[in-house]
Formats: sequence, C-alpha cells, structure tokens
Amino acid sequence: MIAVNGSVEVIVERVQRIAIVGGGTTGWLAAATLGRVLSPSCYRILVIDSANYERGGFSEVALPSFHRLNQLLGINEHDLLQKTRGTFRLGARFANWGAPGERYFHAFGSLGAKLEAVPFHHYWLKLRRLGERFALEDYSTAAVAAKQSRFAPPVPDRSSVLSLYSYGYHFQAASLASYLRQYAQAHGVTRNDRRVVEVQLRGEDGFIDALLMEDGTRISADLYIDCTGVCAMLARQALDMGYQDWSPWLPCDRFVSVPCASSVDPAPYSESSAEATGWRRRVPLQHCTDDGFAYSSRHISDDEATGTLLAGLSGEALVEPSLMRLTRSCPTRFWNKNCIALTGGNPEPLEHTGLHLVQTGIARLVTLFPVSRNSPPDIEEYNRLTGMEHERIRDFLILRYKCTQRADSPFWESCRDMQVPETLRRKIELFHRCGRVAMFEEEHFGEDSWLAVLLGQNIDPMDYDPLADVLDVSEVKVALAQMRTMIKEGVDTLPTHARYLQQHCRATPGGSCT
Repeated sequence: MIAVNGSVEVIVERVQRIAIVGGGTTGWLAAATLGRVLSPSCYRILVIDSANYERGGFSEVALPSFHRLNQLLGINEHDLLQKTRGTFRLGARFANWGAPGERYFHAFGSLGAKLEAVPFHHYWLKLRRLGERFALEDYSTAAVAAKQSRFAPPVPDRSSVLSLYSYGYHFQAASLASYLRQYAQAHGVTRNDRRVVEVQLRGEDGFIDALLMEDGTRISADLYIDCTGVCAMLARQALDMGYQDWSPWLPCDRFVSVPCASSVDPAPYSESSAEATGWRRRVPLQHCTDDGFAYSSRHISDDEATGTLLAGLSGEALVEPSLMRLTRSCPTRFWNKNCIALTGGNPEPLEHTGLHLVQTGIARLVTLFPVSRNSPPDIEEYNRLTGMEHERIRDFLILRYKCTQRADSPFWESCRDMQVPETLRRKIELFHRCGRVAMFEEEHFGEDSWLAVLLGQNIDPMDYDPLADVLDVSEVKVALAQMRTMIKEGVDTLPTHARYLQQHCRATPGGSCT
C-alpha cells in the first residue's frame, strides 16, 4: 500500500498473514477471535496445531470477562456449556489459607452497598468492632448463592440484588479447544498439523523469516503468535524476549491433576484448599471433577505430590495423573519484532487467569493492530499495558501466600517470610492502617475481590474510614440487616445449579471427561 505524505510517497507494508503456533485452547481462542474480526478477504490466519506442543490441564476456568468473548463471537452460552461439559462459576471457595480450619469465598460481584457515599466495608468493620459477627460473605449475592449451590444469570433490573453479581465458567479443556477450532475454521482460519523443527530468522533485523516444518516445507507470515505453552518456542527459544523471574514470590512450580468420576451435583464454584506442602484444587464439570495439586518441587517430590493428590481424590480417577510445569516468570516484552507471546504469562492456576490473559492479549492486539509490519509505537504500548496487567494479577496471587498465619511446614514459613513487590507491600500496608484499598492502573480484580482476600486472609485493619461515623450506629445496623435479608430472599428464589444445567445446557452422560 502507498500512503501519500505531501509530495513523498511512503510504502506501507500491511500485516496480512498471521501464523499462530500451538493449538489447544490458547491457540484456537486467538484464532477464533482474529477470524471473527479480520476479514478472510484481507487476512490469512493459519494455526500450526501439532500434538507435540505442550497442552494445559483437563479443565479450563473462565472469569466473568469471558462474557465479552461470547458477545464478540456470538456464542450461545448454553450451547457452549453443553458441548464442553461446562458448569457455571460464581467464584471460588478457599480453605485453610489464612489459618487451618478457616474458609472464605472470593465471589464475583459486589459486597454490600455504599451508605452516604462511604464504601460498605467500613461500616462492616465498624460493627465488627462493636461485636457484630456477620460474615462478609453474607453481603455478597454470589457468595450466598454459591453456598446454597443455586444459580441463574443476573437479572437486568439494577434495583434487584439479583443483578449485583456476575459469573464465569468451568470447561472441559479438550472440548473447549475443539469448540473454538470449529468456530475459527468456519470463519476462514486454516490448520496445519505438522511440527515446527526450526525457526528461521532474518539476518538483517532478527525478525522471524519463516518456520521450517518437519516435512521440509517453509511457512512465512507477517506476524507470528506464540501459543506453545511453557516451552515458548518462538518467544523464548528463538527471539529471547527476556523474562522476569517471579519464583521468589510464587512458590509452586509444579501442578499435577487428574479427572475423577463424580456422583454428586456440580457446585457453581471451584475450591482451593491449602495443605502443608501446597494446595489442592477442585473444578466441577458435568459428570466429573478435575482434581489437582500445586506444589513446590523444593519441598516435595513429584511422586510424593502425585501420592498426595491421589490420596484425597473426590472420586475414582478416570486416567493417569498429568504433570505440568508452572512458569513462575513473565516476559519482559510480550511483543518483540514480529512475534507476540501468548504463552508464559500465567505463572500458576490459583486464580485461573490463563484464559483471561489470552483473551485480553488478543483484544489488545485488535485494538493496537499494527499499521505496518514493523510498528514500534504499537508494540511499545502493547507491552506497557500487558506488562502492567500481568503485574497486578501477580500481586493478587502473591497476597494469599504472603498473608498466611500457617506455620506448619517449611513451605508456608518461607511464604510468610518472603519480601513482596513494592506495589503489593503498599497495598497491604494501606489496608492494614485504615481499611482502604489502593487500586492501580490495569487492575483486573476490583476492590471487592481484593477485600474478599485481604479480609479472608485475616489482615485486620487498625481503623476504618471516619466518615462511617456520620450515620448513627442504629441506622447502620438496620441498613446492613436489610441488605442481608434482601440477599437471602433473592437467592431463595433461584433454582439449584444442577436444575439450571439440566434445563438449559445438559451434557450427554457417559461421554469422555478427559
């Protein structure tokens, strides 16, 4: 293309060919999104989907941000959950993280309501000082519904407590990848199932020139997207984008999981339970459960971790356990030259942010789609925003490890004693002093999410907002009691999660859960 600038003609080389290396959920989510927004008449999108590339676990978990993808792609969520053995997710229950025997919910939605423009939790903190012991979760519609295993989508009426929550999903991983692959191919994306044996770079600038395939063919593109998992074939091995080491803050470097048979109705939430040498995760699907155990190889061997997992399964194991490495690192640059890394940026599955980061990475590419094959301003802004998003999520993950009262093993002692990033240190200190939550640019988790974890991990503020003293205590007690009653009465009208699945998105029993 030729752009005319005054009397000077400038040749602009547009990006037209995109190669996505690595399939699975990551690769096909990227392909489905790009296939939807980029016209096949102008762009060619190829997914190199070889079985050699590292896959994730048996389940995938989506945060509420996944709704934006559904809307963009025009996906019917009932059809999606039926074909992926999916269930709904109102949040997660955490056990034994602050101290053994304690539990709390990180639910999706608001906590209480402001009174006289003062955030709700300051009134809750004040009444707790006066002896009231109602749980923070009693003021969360999503948490109350999750505890009762009830679910229905929020109502549009903003005056109803049944509008004040959101939800995500639990998917069977292989089925989700297959669903997205079919969607992408229906929108013009092509597939190559050969393995890349060499990444060839241009000598003059170090850009990727072509991919040499195992059958001797060469594949060239204008833009490459690396979705090859932990190995990061393009980003780490070929271009060396540089990586920040997060291992001093995120202790778990291994994750072993196995799908199990289930005879109980699936809950509308996942579970994470801290144990002496790591933590156990359960993700409910239709007709089965994905059980997993995250741990540090410095404190326990792979065989011991597998034994720990198998000893506490929720049902009969359906296949052999699968072991994955966790990256505990983050690219210094997510976009370098003509390659974007959608891999290596999800250091562990504690908050299930993997799909979210893939989704925002692709959405950011669409927003900053390069004006030419080499567009440094677009690349710089992409890296700035993506880096900040990863760091905010990193801090949210570290919080649970750092703010624990557990002292029952060297694993937890090392977590409690570690030094944390300055951004997190400031956030913890501010909250401890006065109950306020500092929110930074590019935060994914909102104030209510931070509150659920900060208070759930027993970080007790020394004081509350003095403006909470303006209202009379009796007025505050009445207002909070009304909130609890409205939430309870609203949740009581919801169907059970199992009934909603049965009526709207029931998966066929007896199929493969693996």
